[in-house]
Amino acid sequence: MPKIEISERAGVGLDGRPRPSEDHVVVLDNAVVVLDGATAPSPDLPSGGWYAGLLAKRLANGLCARPDGDLATLLAEAIAAVAAAHDLLPGASPSSTVAMLRWTGDRVDGLVLADSPVVAFGQFGADLLFDDRLATLRRKGRLNTGAEVRALRNADGGFWVAEADPAAARRAVCRSWPADTIDAVLLATDGVSVAVDDYGIFDWPQVLEIVRTQGLSAVLDAVRAAEASDPDRLRWPRAKVHDDQALIVVDFG
Repeated sequence: MPKIEISERAGVGLDGRPRPSEDHVVVLDNAVVVLDGATAPSPDLPSGGWYAGLLAKRLANGLCARPDGDLATLLAEAIAAVAAAHDLLPGASPSSTVAMLRWTGDRVDGLVLADSPVVAFGQFGADLLFDDRLATLRRKGRLNTGAEVRALRNADGGFWVAEADPAAARRAVCRSWPADTIDAVLLATDGVSVAVDDYGIFDWPQVLEIVRTQGLSAVLDAVRAAEASDPDRLRWPRAKVHDDQALIVVDFG
């Protein structure tokens, strides 16, 4: 059993007010699952955090029942089960990112759907498992309005996320590593990964070094300090001053 450490911190809503985190972390005997509930496309819908919590439980049940099952299949089944239980419809439902890490004997498997990355470290250096479709669309200026987001969510040429259509699970990015090559793995929601991807205040090997020398909270502190230096969101345009943060290290050392 690897050593697993977790650090989480709630951000603020679009109105700038504190509210509970919409990130969810599940730790099982041979897996870690991280979900980041997205802001609902309509105030009439349940929150992304509500949806992420339900999906996290279904994924945990599936991984416990079939600990070596195909990750994309388990995700598809969980999405379908939540949608059926709560009458959720594709295109009109809350959504969530998904990052999964699972170790089974001689193999370590990862799955990423949307922008919650998994970063493996080992004999090969650092290997980033990342779904870049959201980032690519943002760079192209194609996600500036709610209507654009709705039109491009779970659509060819757009981005894919857990919502009400289980077919999205087949668009996840997956990778496997030989277990004896893995030293440690980081999983993060975009409230942390933004510091690497957008702010550029450190890279992933530096994140692991900070985690090991100062602790996970030091990484979260550095992200918040950078955001506090840009309260008007001019240097780093973003929807919220502070997003929810979740950072997990799975240490196989």
